[in-house]
Amino acid sequence: MTLNELNIDASAKSNAQAWLDGSYDEATKQAIRDMMSNPNELNESFYRTLEFGTGGLRGIMGVGTNRMNKYTVAMATQGLANYVKKCFSDIAKPKAAISHDSRNHSREFAEITAHVLAANGFHVYLFDGMRPTPELSFAVRHLGCQTGVMLTASHNPKEYNGYKAYWNDGCQLTPPHDTSVIDEVLKIKDVKDVLMSGHDDEIEIIGENVDSIYLDRVEQNAINPDIIRRNHDVKIVYTPLHGTGITLIPRMLKKLGFTNVNVVEEQAVPDGNFPTTPSPNPEEHAAMKMAVDLAMKIDADIVFASDPDADRVGVAVKRPDGEWMLLNGNQTLSVIIYYLVKQWQAKGMLKGNEYIIKTIVTSELPADIAKKAGIQVFDTLTGFKWIGSKIREMEGKGTYIGGGEESYGYMIGDFVRDKDAVSACSMIAEIAAWAAEQGKTFFDVLVDIYREYGFYKEGLLSVVRKGKSGAEEIQQMMRDFRANPPMEINGSKVVCIKDYQLHESTDMLTGVKEHLDLPTSNVLQFFTADGNKVTVRPSGTEPKIKFYFGVKGELNDKANFDAVNKALDNKIDQIKQSLNL
Repeated sequence: MTLNELNIDASAKSNAQAWLDGSYDEATKQAIRDMMSNPNELNESFYRTLEFGTGGLRGIMGVGTNRMNKYTVAMATQGLANYVKKCFSDIAKPKAAISHDSRNHSREFAEITAHVLAANGFHVYLFDGMRPTPELSFAVRHLGCQTGVMLTASHNPKEYNGYKAYWNDGCQLTPPHDTSVIDEVLKIKDVKDVLMSGHDDEIEIIGENVDSIYLDRVEQNAINPDIIRRNHDVKIVYTPLHGTGITLIPRMLKKLGFTNVNVVEEQAVPDGNFPTTPSPNPEEHAAMKMAVDLAMKIDADIVFASDPDADRVGVAVKRPDGEWMLLNGNQTLSVIIYYLVKQWQAKGMLKGNEYIIKTIVTSELPADIAKKAGIQVFDTLTGFKWIGSKIREMEGKGTYIGGGEESYGYMIGDFVRDKDAVSACSMIAEIAAWAAEQGKTFFDVLVDIYREYGFYKEGLLSVVRKGKSGAEEIQQMMRDFRANPPMEINGSKVVCIKDYQLHESTDMLTGVKEHLDLPTSNVLQFFTADGNKVTVRPSGTEPKIKFYFGVKGELNDKANFDAVNKALDNKIDQIKQSLNL
């Protein structure tokens, strides 16, 4: 049987034939021949080239142009190398740092990346084993690199892997570098265009020499080491979900002085198959179940989990009734910002030029906490690269305290320019110790915040519309919202509309328009008189349009928590109905 006899996409035939005829190893060619008996698999593997997007590569592992494999990784690296050398043409030997997570083939992909960069004249710092994403971000800046690469698919299912590219500031690629790197990658049409070997003596293995410096810097985030010493035995349950967090997070907690850290042993073994959980995503109850079960067994004080590349953190807290509750990303971020702000105030550390950063779809509660203390708040587009970009812009102008996003990413201090689970877990543990010092729990701290600033509740609705017609329907929905925006939402007047595509914020009471100084993005936000917020944005990676809801109520008594929580859930449902969702 030949490819021409198969009923598959023409581009799949062309791409597969190019690999059969090209400079690819025999095992790869045999895998293509084997796929001919399964045309659907062959079509999915070759119908397109895996796109190097603004966040890098991410896809299912396997043979094919539309898969993560040694060849697609090598070609992406060649494109990255070509662009970096153009931008830093005055540097004879540019430098790069490379790390990877625990996923299947991650080490192999990291070594291929290192070989290609070395062959292109780079001095390469390759970690001796898996390390968290934030340490890679730190290493780029610490070692004076022009670029960095992290091999990870974050919290995706086990079939996936990915490739995150970083710039010399330790931040993921932002304009114009993101699209310019994509252009260079697209020019690499064949593996023959890739320098695969040579100058391997330029690959320098790193490890403890960077680990210790990074951990020393994380330790400096601690605001109250004395409180940690007095409450060192606060009972912590931690799970790395078979990922890289096991390399540094327990060690960091011990370094800070915590003596009662209970790791979920079944999930402490690095394993790219993630055998104990259907998904290694700490946002999901199933991923947190083993940790919460252990917490119930030993009567723990706090639970946290990091995802496979240790940049996101999920948290569970014990309620007064003994039940365990998973916090969402907005709640965890709010507690972190509250603690930082209150402690900076108490210790006289505020000088008037401090700021925090959050994304536009994140709760307004962290912003309200900061503003009440006279701290400036910056909003960015969705994605941590925009937070890192804002910090770069503010260098020499202000002091970054902390920030994050609703999708479980937090960053304390600016020595890392990406989400950092190592720093976040350390700070969460310190807050648990601080609460214990006062005879409180982490849950009590959240309640204190709600009582002082208002009870904020968030919701998310994703409306899926597949195919070409679905994409057109999503775009039409956005056009309709722009042409005929709601004047009321659930009976409350819309007082402000922000359009990030038009860079325009409109005060609906006065008609006054202000410029939004953010990159163009197809996002709309509606703010109501009763303090609610609705954000509408099409997904950049999936066939769906997302609706983010933020509502606010009052909590006068801790005993009313459940009642107010339920009322706010009902309010979100009513908002959906008022928008015909």
